[in-house]
Amino acid sequence: MTIVKNARIFTCSPKSKSDGLLSGSIVFEHGSIKYVGPDESDDVARATAAGAVEVDAENGVVTPGFIDSHVHILHFGLSLSKLDLFKCTSLEEIRAQIKAWAVSHPEERRILCKAWMQSSVATEALARDLDDLDPRPIYIEAIDLHSAWCNTAALDELGVASLPDPDGGRIHRDANGRPSGLLSESAFLGLAMPFLFSVLSPAERQACVHRAVTAFSEAGYTGIIDMAMDDDQWAALHAYRQTHPVPLHITAYWLVPYSTSDDVIQTHLTKAIAMNRKFHPSTSPSFCVTGIKLIADGVVDGCTAALSQPYGAKPDPVEPIWPAATLAKVVAQADAAGLQCAVHAIGDKAISQAIDAFARLEQPQPLRRRHRIEHLELCSAEDSQRLGELGIIASVQPVHSDPAMFRAWPGLIGSHRCQRAFAYREFLDAGAPVAFGTDVPTAAHHPFLNLYNATTRRSAIEPESPDTTNPHFAIPLASAIKAATVGAAYTRYADSWTGSLAPGMSADFNIVDLDWDPAGLLQAKVRQTWYQGKRVFSASL
Repeated sequence: MTIVKNARIFTCSPKSKSDGLLSGSIVFEHGSIKYVGPDESDDVARATAAGAVEVDAENGVVTPGFIDSHVHILHFGLSLSKLDLFKCTSLEEIRAQIKAWAVSHPEERRILCKAWMQSSVATEALARDLDDLDPRPIYIEAIDLHSAWCNTAALDELGVASLPDPDGGRIHRDANGRPSGLLSESAFLGLAMPFLFSVLSPAERQACVHRAVTAFSEAGYTGIIDMAMDDDQWAALHAYRQTHPVPLHITAYWLVPYSTSDDVIQTHLTKAIAMNRKFHPSTSPSFCVTGIKLIADGVVDGCTAALSQPYGAKPDPVEPIWPAATLAKVVAQADAAGLQCAVHAIGDKAISQAIDAFARLEQPQPLRRRHRIEHLELCSAEDSQRLGELGIIASVQPVHSDPAMFRAWPGLIGSHRCQRAFAYREFLDAGAPVAFGTDVPTAAHHPFLNLYNATTRRSAIEPESPDTTNPHFAIPLASAIKAATVGAAYTRYADSWTGSLAPGMSADFNIVDLDWDPAGLLQAKVRQTWYQGKRVFSASL
């Protein structure tokens, strides 16, 4: 038995009548919470008399363990060893960074880069601008993970010259039909990304998992939800669990990519159903497959998000990747099979299409499967209301709203449309369930950066900047923490056993140095992380 004393506790419990902090203790045994309340109580006295181990929180804030509701686990682990280009603002800076990295890493087989801001290059991303830097393949991932800029060596080893554009993607080509360097959407997600994972050795894959799991635990996470699972990634996670204790629960949404072939779609869906039955949340809650992931559009920065109006001077709007009828059919099939659906939808047109697909399901409202839409970056006011009416989960990533990542938008879609961006307060006010994730590695995984962006709408990347992103959509700190804990647990039907601090719940929590004020979130530090009643991270050790 253990007592955490002298704590300021934010329970996130639905039964709590306050959004403030409770001064008191938590008592837990065998991984389960027995008591949450004042230090001076019969429960604490009995636990003390029984010889309980005492942990002094030293007036720190105790929160439920954070649950990241949208991650890419393996790609996060792999990204931790990539060259970071986020601060590069020109082609010249990008070239200089790659050249220096190449010289200092002669042993690497490839040069892998991350966090490229597409707006940093004034012209189209071309292989020839990279070819003289190094003979090895060079892959530069856009920060949103929806495209990659490659040199000729990378294009050659992928073999894309002989391939047609994949469904839902584009291999950019020159006037002679040769690949020019940029791979967009499924050309990256379905070709380059799986290839880069396939060439890793088993030991390298395990190292990726270990780096990711360790980073999540140190940041205060006791649960994560992966949003694009496939066979190779699942096998790597499963192998890691056979040899390592994993200090967090993992659930996954199986990727069902779009195809013009119904047979191909059905093959992916059948696989997802089989994996859900084999690793069902009811029998394997800490390692399970919950549902399917569908990608309805791209991203604003790449001009691939599906909007109701065109980008800038372009004549026609971008359409969703999935035809409406096909998306609705797959959603209905998954729902009937007991799977939850997560639909990536950033543009207002894709968001409307996804909501329409859920609205057609034959079931009482709100939706019984707890279906969700990812990102919701440009949602109309009408569709915000529909989210609440239908009970569709708004799964959002406040780190994407950082003003430092928003600067290209006005030039792409106009300042007037930017006023609708990242409307989190509107989702809450409409009654939609809200869950927070980071979409790591597209952004930093640290939960307090996410909370800072959500509550202040200021930049965590450039905290000295006065810029804000639609501050009228900011949400209160208590609501933000709930979205990052019990809200995320709700999305995977885990809110009955984790995500809040109350008797009977799993002892998953953090002890944090934190001023209970949004302005102080960037200084917050996780002191300890506890998972199932065991301390799995301590900053002092």
